[in-house]
Amino acid sequence: QVQLVESGGGLVQPGGSLRLSCVASGINFSYYTVGWYRQAPGKQRELVADISSGRPPNYPSSIEGRFTISRDYAKNAVDLQMNSLKPEDTAVYYCNAKFSTRDFWGQGTQVTVSS
Repeated sequence: QVQLVESGGGLVQPGGSLRLSCVASGINFSYYTVGWYRQAPGKQRELVADISSGRPPNYPSSIEGRFTISRDYAKNAVDLQMNSLKPEDTAVYYCNAKFSTRDFWGQGTQVTVSS
């Protein structure tokens, strides 16, 4: 049984930082393209970062260099370091793993940026 479990979300003030982690069981993350997505109320789910073998990590321009995605091979995890957080970063953040026809999602973790 494949499970992706996200953690690290919470409430943070504008300008603060959070580190999200997605730990996989049942699959070897090394073979997968792993992405972090987010969905704010009333908006579509959007990619914030992904990582795949053989290419640099990918970030949309809207992230503006504030987030960093990385692999933790020992933990079979992918982390997302988020700095300089803004209120508009408030959303549920989801982890996704893709390989060929296999596509898995985590349950999400809430990130709220507010003073």
